[in-house]
Amino acid sequence: MKGRSVVGIMLALLVLVGAAPAVAAHSMPGPTPRVADPVPCAGCWHPSLKVSWQWQLQDPPKAGALRNVKMYDVDGFEATRSLVTAMHSKGIKAVCYISAGSWERYRPDANDFPASVLGRSNGWPGEKWLDVRKRAILKPIMRARMDICQRKGFDAIEFDNVDGYQNATGFPLTGGDQLRYNVFLANAAHARGLSAFLKNDLGQIPKLLPYFDASLNEQCFQYSECAALSRFVSAGKPVFNVEYKLDRSQFCAKANARNFNSLKKRLALDAWRRPCRGA
Repeated sequence: MKGRSVVGIMLALLVLVGAAPAVAAHSMPGPTPRVADPVPCAGCWHPSLKVSWQWQLQDPPKAGALRNVKMYDVDGFEATRSLVTAMHSKGIKAVCYISAGSWERYRPDANDFPASVLGRSNGWPGEKWLDVRKRAILKPIMRARMDICQRKGFDAIEFDNVDGYQNATGFPLTGGDQLRYNVFLANAAHARGLSAFLKNDLGQIPKLLPYFDASLNEQCFQYSECAALSRFVSAGKPVFNVEYKLDRSQFCAKANARNFNSLKKRLALDAWRRPCRGA
């Protein structure tokens, strides 16, 4: 999910302030399919459980105005190599945001996606779900995106929209389809020396935990879904959580008790932030 316009923000806000979206009937994962083994990455950044951070996708931060945090998650297309270098000079790790499960018409590689892989809108103007069963088509595109992250010097990749099987995508996606695709993403990131962050997809955490180095979650406290994320913490891998609707008094104490790195953010994902702990 990514805020890009007032219209998009308002559309998504209607969803966020209401009930959690219903899971499509075909979306529940069945028996674990055969998938590749995890690609080890000894040289990858392995974030600690407690990391102060900022998630800023609306506009890249200015190199001279970076917050006193240990990690920034920014848009992989819009952030420059010089910005990543500036982060590193201040001891900040840089996470590269890319949407791996949706087509975005405003991206420079939008024409690389054939119509056959484009599904229904995911609720944001100009975005559509991807048919993750078509891995032969999507893999080269996603590898090219990861190569951008690598060339700019990022330390990790946040893969967004990797839970299409739980949404009305227009395709009969299964949990197995999603699992195969997400495993590919994590392994491809590790092959490039980059850590892999799993975005949401709580239902497949037990199967994906060996592949991903951290979890980034939206609204688990609002929807009472945080227990699933504790598997990451138990494995020594951090959870980065954001809440939009709840006041900090409604979730920060719980987040700290779970050892989550939680923020209160606006839906636009601009520079505004209110952390639950630390800087």
